[in-house]
Amino acid sequence: MGFFEKLKAGLFKTKSAIVSKIDDLFKHFVKVDEDLFEELEELLISADVGVGTTEELLEELREEVRDQRISDPSQVKELLFGKLRDLIGEPEPLHLTTTPSVILVIGVNGVGKTTSIGKIAAELHHQQKKKVIVAAADTFRAAAADQLAIWCERAGVELVRQGQGADPGAVVYDAIQSAKSKRADVLIVDTAGRLHNKKNLMDELAKINRVIARELPDADRENLLVLDATTGQNAVIQAKEFKEAAAITGLILTKLDGTAKGGIILSVKKELNIPVKFVGVGEGIEDMRPFDRDAFARALFEES
Repeated sequence: MGFFEKLKAGLFKTKSAIVSKIDDLFKHFVKVDEDLFEELEELLISADVGVGTTEELLEELREEVRDQRISDPSQVKELLFGKLRDLIGEPEPLHLTTTPSVILVIGVNGVGKTTSIGKIAAELHHQQKKKVIVAAADTFRAAAADQLAIWCERAGVELVRQGQGADPGAVVYDAIQSAKSKRADVLIVDTAGRLHNKKNLMDELAKINRVIARELPDADRENLLVLDATTGQNAVIQAKEFKEAAAITGLILTKLDGTAKGGIILSVKKELNIPVKFVGVGEGIEDMRPFDRDAFARALFEES
């Protein structure tokens, strides 16, 4: 199964929850009235598109229907699908032009942070032919570095680690020296995901940032936040918290294959103004790829 087929299969639950239900809804209406808009609002919010995004979307839709004097529900449906397509943000590739460039990966435990790092390392190494080094700077959780070691071995990239409880800044320093001496293209840094104590998180990220700024002052930087798509609007709330603690440049959406409430795909860029850079649709090492808006729209809106 190719990645597009996996994406299509992965988005099946989301498609059923949004696109198929919208199709069904419009079959029951012979005229365009407020009842139609109210049912649409309920449907979109229940699919985790988000209250703010839904209200804005439907206000625009009402306005266009009014201005164009549309009375055919099927025309309203096409307008709506067009607007939903537009909500899927433009792809923004990783900006990694320096040697090395740095990717800092942030996210709470359980969202798939470790596996995401392994999969992105594999994508950069195998597909983009880059030399990658990973720093195990989540020294807070006992199993974090061990899990990362397994994924780095699968990806065929080097891991720099120290013992549990080691200073994350020291791990990053060692990894930077290794990346410099080995002329690595990309250094990926894992971080501890302790959002419940924002001060600790901010202090730790500030320390890591200081080390990177001192040792690699001109390096390109990406700060990627990993979000679990199955948590819906909670993921958006989590992202807003992290946004206060770090300058997030992109999102990694994991577990898209496991959610029937995938409306977060449609609202996350609008609500956070942060682009989605990677999507994960399975357990395999090849099941995470750079975000492709066109493939996404096809998988969601094309008829099977």
